[in-house]
Amino acid sequence: LTIQEIKQKIEKYNAKVTNCLLMKLNDDGTYTGFIKVHLKLCRPVTVPAGIRPQSIYDALKEVNLADITDKRTSFYLPLDAIKQLHISSTTTVSEVIQGLLKKFMVVDNPQKFALFKEMRKDGQVLVQKLPLTEYPLYLRLLAGPDTDAPSFVLKENETGGSEQCVLTFPLFLLFLQWDAFSIPELQNFLMILDKEEKDKIQQVQRKYEKFKQKLHQTL
Repeated sequence: LTIQEIKQKIEKYNAKVTNCLLMKLNDDGTYTGFIKVHLKLCRPVTVPAGIRPQSIYDALKEVNLADITDKRTSFYLPLDAIKQLHISSTTTVSEVIQGLLKKFMVVDNPQKFALFKEMRKDGQVLVQKLPLTEYPLYLRLLAGPDTDAPSFVLKENETGGSEQCVLTFPLFLLFLQWDAFSIPELQNFLMILDKEEKDKIQQVQRKYEKFKQKLHQTL
């Protein structure tokens, strides 16, 4: 796109934005804006043990808290976690993945993860894995700010975006040493268990509701 075309699309984009997440055009033709990334990780991630969350001061000073300790622990991120990222039009998918891992203090290799684009069409969810050199903000600009527009999802790289998360968390609990976790971490485990229990109940309810509908149609 030419700078003039980018300017027109940004003006059209900002005119439809209902929140404060506007895009801004720079003099050199680049632009900045926000993307929303949903975290849908099926497996636990590796994080430093006993380290406080990263503060704004640490982020500005580019302090890597993971280097402070060699202790590691496994941790499940909630499936419905969402992160807003302020990025540039020159920010690649690879940089977005690395930025997300740094935000959550994940020390796993970034190559284990991939960014996907999800689109809804005719009642179906279409998933596309994005190459590491793609520019997410450019895709966001082309799609517009509409809620039905494509969304970005962080998943495990090897899943290919087509597999559903398997509820293996309770089995994982059997091998944990509880005294190695802090109170907030234990509370987070309880929250995740509660959510997975509710999700499982809803799955069973939907399953039998479909059976009932088919029986009523047959009758």
